[in-house]
Amino acid sequence: MTTTYGSFPGTRPRRLRTTPVMRRMVAETRLHPADFILPAFVREGVREPVPIAAMPGVVQHTRDSLKKAAAEAVAAGISGIMLFGVPEEEKKDAVGTPGTDPDGILQVALRDVRAEVGDDLLVMSDLCLDETTDHGHCGVLDDQGRVDNDATLERYAEMAQVQADAGAHVVGPSGMMDGQIGVVRDALDQIGREDVAILAYTAKYSSAFYGPFREAVGSSLKGDRRTYQQDPANFRESMRELALDLEEGADMVMVKPAGPYLDILARVADAVDVPVAAYQISGEYSMVEAAAEKGWVDRERAILETLTGIRRAGARNILTYWAVEAARLLR
Repeated sequence: MTTTYGSFPGTRPRRLRTTPVMRRMVAETRLHPADFILPAFVREGVREPVPIAAMPGVVQHTRDSLKKAAAEAVAAGISGIMLFGVPEEEKKDAVGTPGTDPDGILQVALRDVRAEVGDDLLVMSDLCLDETTDHGHCGVLDDQGRVDNDATLERYAEMAQVQADAGAHVVGPSGMMDGQIGVVRDALDQIGREDVAILAYTAKYSSAFYGPFREAVGSSLKGDRRTYQQDPANFRESMRELALDLEEGADMVMVKPAGPYLDILARVADAVDVPVAAYQISGEYSMVEAAAEKGWVDRERAILETLTGIRRAGARNILTYWAVEAARLLR
């Protein structure tokens, strides 16, 4: 019998996929619980957690159940929790007064969580007016019903200060107002809170995938947010926003949504030397949950695969509603 050496193919990449241990050893991207931040909703005036129909497994927390969720996040080893407050409907008004009321639900929740976990978990706060305004927009409206950028910045400055006083380690200005990072940084520094970091929602796109979130925060939105959130068609605009946010003092930057904008995330991550985050938003979560409920996808594999893709694209940290569950799966 004649043996032929050097037969094609000589290079066989499959050798590095032969066993689980081999695949683990050569993996280029690894997920870790410390990568994750848990977005969480707390609703004023409820005695039991309220399930969010469009987001199976996610709830609007009571103050007590939020503290338990924060303790679970610490035990799971994740890095942070991003809080969204849902005030009682009758307290909403045109300027989002609950957002600057020291006794507003978000500020109360920040104090609760800091008392519960101290510095064992980064306590982050959404800095935006949309949950607290009766019109549902992220800013103050002018007499023609348009979002007034500069009047909104004044509200953001006050929000930053009350959130810092309530215990936020990190504030997340998410309204996409021009100049918001600089104004928030100045407002924090003026009250001696140079220690409070800013996670800038640098590239926040006007997306169809926010739908379930609107239920989660009891949104009163009329119209849309296309005059201030970014056009999904644009890339250069994101890089311009990135340069401005860094110049104004952002400590971390973020791309939102994550999955449909991995190309933007990769370009941002390549361009900066500050931590980059991405937000796996409600619609991304709900699509996987719905498909899994139908038996169309392997739920746990899909969760970890979507998160790996976001991490591979360049996100140092990922805001995801699966944060605690994913951490447990990894462990």
